[in-house]
Amino acid sequence: MPQLRVALAQVNACAGDITGNSAMVLDWTRRAVQEGAHLVAFPEMVLSGYPVEDLALRKSFAAANRSELDALARRLLEAGCGDALVVVGHLDRDDEGVRNAASLLYGGEVVATYYKHHLPNYGVFDEARYFAPGHDLPIVRLHGVDIGVVICEDIWRNGGPVAALGRVGVDAVVCLNGSPYERTKNDQRTPLVTRRAAEAGAPMAYVNMVGAQDELVFDGGSLVATSEGEVQARAPQFVEHLMVLDMDLAAGGHTSTDVSPEPVEEGTPLHFRPDALPAFGVERIILQPDPLPPYEPLPPPRTPEPLPEEAEVWSALVTGLRDYVHKNGFPAVTFGFSGGIDSAVCAALAADALGPDALYGVSMPSKYSTEHSRSDAADLAQRLGCHYEVHPVADMVEVFVDRLQLSGVAEENVQARCRGITLMSLSNQLGRLVLTPGNKTELAVGYSTIYGDSVGGFAPIKDVPKTLVWRLARWRNAEAARHGETPPIPESSISKAPSAELRPDQVDTDSLPPYETLDEILDGYVEGDRSYADLVAEGFDADLVERVLQMVDRSEYKRRQYPPGSKITFKAFGRDRRLPITNRWREVRP
Repeated sequence: MPQLRVALAQVNACAGDITGNSAMVLDWTRRAVQEGAHLVAFPEMVLSGYPVEDLALRKSFAAANRSELDALARRLLEAGCGDALVVVGHLDRDDEGVRNAASLLYGGEVVATYYKHHLPNYGVFDEARYFAPGHDLPIVRLHGVDIGVVICEDIWRNGGPVAALGRVGVDAVVCLNGSPYERTKNDQRTPLVTRRAAEAGAPMAYVNMVGAQDELVFDGGSLVATSEGEVQARAPQFVEHLMVLDMDLAAGGHTSTDVSPEPVEEGTPLHFRPDALPAFGVERIILQPDPLPPYEPLPPPRTPEPLPEEAEVWSALVTGLRDYVHKNGFPAVTFGFSGGIDSAVCAALAADALGPDALYGVSMPSKYSTEHSRSDAADLAQRLGCHYEVHPVADMVEVFVDRLQLSGVAEENVQARCRGITLMSLSNQLGRLVLTPGNKTELAVGYSTIYGDSVGGFAPIKDVPKTLVWRLARWRNAEAARHGETPPIPESSISKAPSAELRPDQVDTDSLPPYETLDEILDGYVEGDRSYADLVAEGFDADLVERVLQMVDRSEYKRRQYPPGSKITFKAFGRDRRLPITNRWREVRP
């Protein structure tokens, strides 16, 4: 039975940092080789970062990718890693256009390159805008094992390159991925990978990126599936991790019946030769034709238990906030501590992501702010151990109201805008990133003040419905209690009726339906693209549906100007859901 030790390096790349990403690949490969790995696989576009958007269209960027790839192959050889086959995702360019590529590095050279066949053009993906599709299937023989490579979307298409690899015959498939996180996505990924492994008749090593890039979060969760369609091992989510294992290879397989190696002249730097099979677009490359001498396999790696939903979402939000702040070079964050549930959850996320010393809470009471809101804000800061300061805005509001003779909603919005200018001024003075603590429900219906509570550079819970905000708060407090820690979120912030406190005795339900009902309607309309008639048929009140849908449709201009925030749902505002601002189509009564 042939043997092969594989290392899956789920790492955190940064878009555009080609030299930094290359150094990371070199470092992790060294670690893998020290653990005896014969093959080391990295995620999709790890060298360029992913997604790179319109950077892909710059010829200079593609040239820098290719130059660094060649240099990386040489540095791997110099570092004593030349006998390992290293599979690296990168951006490339040839006569047909820009490519989403995976190159195989061995012996100091690039011995083969695979171009992604299927280019996703839905949801957050615009790959058809940037890349030309590939058509060939390079298959590399290493230590008697025939290895095929595919990239991410290639396994989501029936009859794609995995099926072709199964027809021509391989012993193992390596799949490089930049698969973004969304709730319950692993319920789709895992059976997909196991099904494709069975379809190829060979085990599949699935390596996924981890970390965050702007609004996208990558959760890792790399895995290896056997040729029988079972999970052999799985890496943890949301952490960089090197998973090293001896792949469960079938006895014999394709190693004894395919291409017989030609003799290689002494002094040849690379022990490989191409053997083209044009009918399939297949190129077989021989690196090491003979199986390894038998060795003692490693114990199976520990497979972590799946995270509960709240823990998974919380980890995604922490990852998204942490990477946005760190990768963009901000030393700290600041935002308004109102005493409400949204700001409390954002504060707990920031403390977990960045540490309490990088969090500066600002209380900005107006004449309508209640004592319990002020005390809840102070209590939150004390629980977290973060910085906290108070800057009342009542005097600023009074100047605007008196000078412009404002009343009603105009007066209410001045309060929010004075808070916004206070935060942005502190940001300008001290260099801290302002966070925007609005949730997805409020963003959907426009329940925010543009240039007021919507100011900021990043919105941590932008894609979190209000009802899930409460669930996350209760879960985070329960986790703290389970570990003997102080729950970070004041109980009164969770239990009290939410309010913007812009007029006496105001509560959110003065303007909005109950959040439980509102979130159900929004889930159908925004996530499910259901029509007015569909929602009424599901049992919702017709007048309420019409009111909610009109609020959503009228608020597109606000959403277009809202800061970026981590995507956790199937359809997030921004990259996922794109509608014209000027739009006369309305989902109303027939």
